[in-house]
Amino acid sequence: MKRVSFAEFGGPEVLHLTEAEEPHAGPGQIRVAVRAAGVNPVDWRIREGQFHQPDQRDQSRQARQTHPSVLPSGTGQDAAGLVDEIGPGVTTVGVGDRVFGRGSSTYAEFAVLSAWARMPENLTFEEAAGYPSVVETALRIIRQSGVQPGQTLLVSGASGGVGSAVLQIARDRGITAIGTAGATNQDYLRSLGALATSYGEGWVERVRQLGHVDAALDLAGSGVIPELVELTGDPQKVISIADLTAPEHGVRFSGVTGNVPQALAEAADLIARGRLHIPVERTYQLTEAAAAQADSQAGHTRGRRVIVI
Repeated sequence: MKRVSFAEFGGPEVLHLTEAEEPHAGPGQIRVAVRAAGVNPVDWRIREGQFHQPDQRDQSRQARQTHPSVLPSGTGQDAAGLVDEIGPGVTTVGVGDRVFGRGSSTYAEFAVLSAWARMPENLTFEEAAGYPSVVETALRIIRQSGVQPGQTLLVSGASGGVGSAVLQIARDRGITAIGTAGATNQDYLRSLGALATSYGEGWVERVRQLGHVDAALDLAGSGVIPELVELTGDPQKVISIADLTAPEHGVRFSGVTGNVPQALAEAADLIARGRLHIPVERTYQLTEAAAAQADSQAGHTRGRRVIVI
């Protein structure tokens, strides 16, 4: 089968489309014929070796343990496709079912998933592949932030996949969201129910004018953690998924995966109720995996990037 892999850490150029042996489902797993794979920032962070440096700061230890790398390695965690093989102990799906979920080496024609859910009927494979990691992350960091209905959550870097999910989940739960993003994405944030403002000089004051901030999320890793702490008044009310230096400011770095099956079930429910929709900004072919990760790393995404197999 065809699989995107890398034999050394580095930039997008280390990714190559190779021939590989087909994986097989173990106990509690399924194999899917992949129709689309989600592109996530963690993919290029792993490719760069960010979670593999032996002298990395202690605060990123959990992230390194969650994303170990043995070279050569495949890439990708999220996928949507047709169930092709069922491992021992799996009774919730059958061969041929349409599913989306999380596994490993998903930039490939076949991939093994360790967590999955049936796809809502109204989703395409391309749309479904963009949900697993972003929704799990969004649900996890909202919970960790401690923000409650009626309170206000500030989301820095709100226009990407995780931000898009956070804003909509917050709206569904009665949480007011303030989102920061580039000037071209202001209307997009408002369409997701957020109060919106742009980056750049004076952004902290612009946020203050929008309201009191009870908790904040750093999704972009753009060096704004001190300002987020200032706005919330407490580093314990700030969560980052993108800045490994967060603990130096007393801020929690959230890099450990939560309950993925539960998150997928909640995502399916939100989608079915029309409360969650993350647009696919661009699709790529397997041969364009390097470009997909380079574009993800460049940021300024509106929604999701997806590789179509």
